[in-house]
Amino acid sequence: MSLLRASLSDNPSRSMTLMVALGLSESGTEVSASWISGAFVHIARLWPLILLAKICVLLLLNLPIFSGDSDKAGLLAVMLLIDGMLMLVPRWQLFQRRLPHIQNWLMLPMVFLSALTFSLWLSHEPRAATDSLFLAAVPELAVALLAVCIFGDRRLLGISYFLGALLVSVAEKAGLMQIGLMVSCVIVMLIATLRQATADRDQAIARHSQDLRAQRSDRLLQEHERTGRGWFWETDRQGCLTYISDTLAQSLNLSADALIGRMITEIVRQGDKKQGDGERTLGFHLSARTGFSDIAVCAALVREERWWSISGQPVFNEYGQFHGFRGSGTDLTEMRRSQAEVTRLAQFDSLTGLANRIQMLRSLEQAVADRHGKPGECTLMMLDLDRFKTVNDTLGHPAGDALLRQVSQRLQRVVGEKGLVGRQGGDEFKILLPGRHDQTALAHLAQAIISAVSQPYTIEGTGVVIGVSIGLSICPQDGVTADALIRNADLALYAAKGNGRGVHRFYSSDMHADAEDRRQLEEDLRRALAADGLHLVYQPVVSSNTEQITGYEALLRWKHPVRGPISPALFIPIAEDTGLIGQIGEWVLRTACRDAAQWPEAIRVAVNVSPTQFANPGFPSTVMNALAAAQLTPERLELEITESVFLNDSDGTDMMFSRLKAIGVRLALDDFGTGYSSLGYLKKAPFDKIKIDQSFVRGASIKGSRNSAIIKAIVSLAEALGMDTTAEGAETQDELELIRQLGCSHIQGYIYGRPMPFEDVIVRHRSTGTAASANGFKSSRPERKTMLRTITVHHDGHVYTGRIRNISATGALVEGLWNVPEGTLFAIELGESQFVNATARWSKDDRMGVEFASAIDMATLRSPPRSLTG
Repeated sequence: MSLLRASLSDNPSRSMTLMVALGLSESGTEVSASWISGAFVHIARLWPLILLAKICVLLLLNLPIFSGDSDKAGLLAVMLLIDGMLMLVPRWQLFQRRLPHIQNWLMLPMVFLSALTFSLWLSHEPRAATDSLFLAAVPELAVALLAVCIFGDRRLLGISYFLGALLVSVAEKAGLMQIGLMVSCVIVMLIATLRQATADRDQAIARHSQDLRAQRSDRLLQEHERTGRGWFWETDRQGCLTYISDTLAQSLNLSADALIGRMITEIVRQGDKKQGDGERTLGFHLSARTGFSDIAVCAALVREERWWSISGQPVFNEYGQFHGFRGSGTDLTEMRRSQAEVTRLAQFDSLTGLANRIQMLRSLEQAVADRHGKPGECTLMMLDLDRFKTVNDTLGHPAGDALLRQVSQRLQRVVGEKGLVGRQGGDEFKILLPGRHDQTALAHLAQAIISAVSQPYTIEGTGVVIGVSIGLSICPQDGVTADALIRNADLALYAAKGNGRGVHRFYSSDMHADAEDRRQLEEDLRRALAADGLHLVYQPVVSSNTEQITGYEALLRWKHPVRGPISPALFIPIAEDTGLIGQIGEWVLRTACRDAAQWPEAIRVAVNVSPTQFANPGFPSTVMNALAAAQLTPERLELEITESVFLNDSDGTDMMFSRLKAIGVRLALDDFGTGYSSLGYLKKAPFDKIKIDQSFVRGASIKGSRNSAIIKAIVSLAEALGMDTTAEGAETQDELELIRQLGCSHIQGYIYGRPMPFEDVIVRHRSTGTAASANGFKSSRPERKTMLRTITVHHDGHVYTGRIRNISATGALVEGLWNVPEGTLFAIELGESQFVNATARWSKDDRMGVEFASAIDMATLRSPPRSLTG
């Protein structure tokens, strides 16, 4: 039956009245009078017994059911109608949808009328009319007792039926005493009925509250299970599942019914010490009948790895008897995966998947740790990619990341199982090789790495070629701690990069001296800057048409008090690395402007600008202050800028160009063609001049050189853009002539003068003015390198030993062979398996000049590295 309940917002402590307790008035509490209406359907189902009892009573009294008396027939019909209604009405939905007290009001008159019509029907029978009231009412009492049994604890209905059954007999036969006795019985029955109704109502309220709590708990548990945050389980005494959440069953691709009856230990794997639960597995706790909390277990009935956290408590009854376990669980799979990912990120590089700096350091510390009183044996390789920054800056960081991933794959393929490959950061990598390794084998491995990394790459459809330099340190001979090995491998890497890159170098003790020498040189440079130990020299720039000096380039020089002159190629990189280049550049700018103010008005001064200076937003202010302090007009200052400035943010670069041009200074693009050689910036950068690097000028007049074509292309490009051109490094007459023929507007080189101090510039202007005269060799020759190398000379089956004093790509000066005829053919062995055919062109005593049949690669004859002080 669907029972109607009142609103939960009703006050459960509302005072009860007699009518409410009897179910004759609306209760108004959070629970309806279900203890009244709940039995009506059961009464309707048992009411045919009342009708059967009535018939049995008539048969026992030998009373005819049907007779010719119309009144009696009418009463029988009414009685049957009322009894039929009692059997049917409580089953109707219309009746059941009524409030309980309304149902009670409908049942009471029907029950009363059922008894009254039966009593009236019996009263028409003469045999039923006796002098005794109780004897006359025996049939009604018998049926009434049966009705009371059917009504059960619904005593109000029993009173109603009892009154209806005895009302006729009392009215016809009863005296005053009998009536009083009847009333007393009814009052007793009413009191009992009221107490019973009150007790039933209280029990119903308590039961309803308990049901609500149970339903609320069920809903909360179901919601908890449905959200997937947890699940519940229960076992019997033997550890077999008696309940399992559908959520867990679905995660195992099974139904809950399929898991019921199975041992709970069957759905989890055995405990594993490595997983952190040690010996105290789930099975141990179940057998010990002890509570447990948050035990991590792994599911056994799924293919993929799934982890749970299980908690449970043993269940005992009030007599202390064990009934099983009841508990809950949560899914740890995602948390475990997250922890594994965190661990992976903490130990591996997110871009390449290689071991990161932390893991490499930890592995290195383990490799060098003492074993039985002896340090461990291992080899550490430090790798630095060559020309990677060019790729990163020209193609973008995504392309650089893709390149790093390909490099890491190649490194792993080459190293394989020999060692651990890690990424230090940026374009730096480490390789740790545990155990003892022969130095020759290490050299072969390093060369294999260089060869593999140097193979071309394809990045976003663009071909890319890079290189790698490698420094190696070996434990224990190069250090017995991780820090020492890292420091020494880094020194070896620095030496490899200083030797031309693309090579490997093993650590040696003299590298410490070089590093200390560099550190000392850095300190000396700081002191020189503070004590005005730097000075400028000026090299003339000459017009190719008029041979008049149009300007000077300011060049920085440093004469060390102990070491003598230090090459700018040595101390300028140190200044850039240490951040001193900004201070030095400002000093150069102010000094050059001050000196140029004392030259003739038509003479300009060119000052080199570092990328660090150019990127400083305050650089235009520095330029204006230098011009103002020297009283120099802006058009006489020419700032030489290299292509590397375009690697920075384009908006900032364009803004800097605009601010500098607004001042009025001239801008020159220095070392054109040797940097990143992207022509896109020329269409928007406001350059007044392009300087052709000396590497294109030197040797341009030599037959077969392509440099002249490159110079011609640069001149044509500059003329099309309305820019001047300056050819740097001109030294010989034939180079000068070629430069003029190709159309360069200005020339700078030794042929017109070496860099000179400011005082010499003033003296020259006073003596000769701005006129310049060329002074140099007639023709250029290939670059020669001085060396002392023993060689083997083969001629007509004879072998001779000689020495090379100097050498170029096309010939050499050989000592040790006397009076060799001009035109003699030789085969000279320059090194292991390196032969070159040569012809004697002149000879004097034990010296002769030879010409090679074909040009050789000078890089293969590289001399040993010199220290920083050399």
